[in-house]
Amino acid sequence: MTAVAAPSVASLVQSVDWLAIAPPTIAAVVALVVLVADLFVGERRKPVLGWISVAGLAAAGLALIPLIGDERSTFCLASSQEACSYTADRFTLVVQFLVLAGALLTALLSISTLKDAKNAKKPLPEGEFWFLLLSSAAGAALLPASRDLATLVVALEVASLPAFALVGLKRDDKRSSDAALKFFLSSVTATAVTLLGVSFVYATTGTLHLTKVATELTHVDGQFHTLAQAGVALTLIGFAFKTAAVPFHFWVPDTYVGAPLPIAAYLSVIGKAVGFTGLILVTVIAFPSYADVWGPALAALAALTMTIGNVAALRQQATRAYSAVRLLAWSSVGQAGYLLVPIAAAAYSDDPQKSIGSTLAYALMYAAVNLGAFAVAALVARTKPLNRLSDYRGLYASRPLAALVLGFFLLCLAGLPPGIIGLFAKVTVFSAAVDAGLGWLAVVMAVNVVIALFYYLQWTAALFRAPEGEPAAYRASWPLTAAIAVTAVIGAVLSGAPQLILHFVDSGLFS
Repeated sequence: MTAVAAPSVASLVQSVDWLAIAPPTIAAVVALVVLVADLFVGERRKPVLGWISVAGLAAAGLALIPLIGDERSTFCLASSQEACSYTADRFTLVVQFLVLAGALLTALLSISTLKDAKNAKKPLPEGEFWFLLLSSAAGAALLPASRDLATLVVALEVASLPAFALVGLKRDDKRSSDAALKFFLSSVTATAVTLLGVSFVYATTGTLHLTKVATELTHVDGQFHTLAQAGVALTLIGFAFKTAAVPFHFWVPDTYVGAPLPIAAYLSVIGKAVGFTGLILVTVIAFPSYADVWGPALAALAALTMTIGNVAALRQQATRAYSAVRLLAWSSVGQAGYLLVPIAAAAYSDDPQKSIGSTLAYALMYAAVNLGAFAVAALVARTKPLNRLSDYRGLYASRPLAALVLGFFLLCLAGLPPGIIGLFAKVTVFSAAVDAGLGWLAVVMAVNVVIALFYYLQWTAALFRAPEGEPAAYRASWPLTAAIAVTAVIGAVLSGAPQLILHFVDSGLFS
């Protein structure tokens, strides 16, 4: 017999591309630093933890710069460099930029919120808050680079689990506890469904790497075909929970209202980015051969989601006593429907990456203006904690710049001038549906845009009406002002030069 030489230890150890994994790693390391520092920092110096977190998120964002124009992969199989668990390509960098920039703006909003909460009976625990926010951001930044189903699910949970605790941090507010419980139960259900789907996919393909799953699904044995279809369907259902697609949206309104306002803003942007990123990865990379399964399903979900979200938001606008945050919550459900359209179109398109680019372009626009709207809502909440729609009447009389900026953000979301970027993003999504032959979905989207115009314009008009009684004195802080200013500048620049976002619609997103 010929002896077979055992592989050396060196050949079994994978080299790690630290530059590629730097963005999520920096966020995770800073989260641990904040957690440890919280043990030694006195109560009066707790605000320094917030500035450490802001600096850490900024550093994580800057770590994206060396990766621009380069495609790097790490944690690859020794037998194939094409099957890797982590890939930093163009798609990854765009989503990581969205996640880290959104988390940074959320951190700026949170500094004022934590300062105001010190006067409450049970103030928000600052150390835990910053640790959880950074941990969630690290998971969200890891997810777009994940190229196997195990890493994808782990990243999804790392992004989600801290968010449960963040929603329930207002310990003196029963709504916060209820919101956290509802968010937790719905997310756990989504995770269980996702894991069941992943297990079915693994049983039929024998692999977890997305590219290998795509290859193996093209020649599944006939006796396992039904099992493979079930795995694809269950995996998509699990991610549909995360994107707040109808009928898996029931947790959104109560969760947004019960959570600290910056966390509601975080969930509306970063939470959605996490869900949609996972959905894109599993559909376009792992399940392209099952486009006949997920294409029609996502198209139907898109139509239902935008319709129910906009109709529900219209009902909130009809009652001035309703919370503005609840209206933004239902609006975000409607916006999720628009984001689903290009993903559904990818199933019918000759160039699916171009359709995915439309989703990214819309997501970038939505992130900037929606975080800006929440920033103005945070300004109003400092004086009017209930944050009702009626509290915004006459905002122009006391805070003209804030009223103008909020009006601009609402017009962007509606897709009306001068919010040209909102109109551009909607046209991009509309074109993706038409080019894919989904004319009926384009018609549904057009009807929903008209429905949304009504409640966005009503809210905008209220800002400039005469106030009831004396104008309220709204207190601003410079971190809050900075967040409003940054989002306003981004929205204005993109409205003046929408071509800056056009390159995200081009093909070549994935390596």
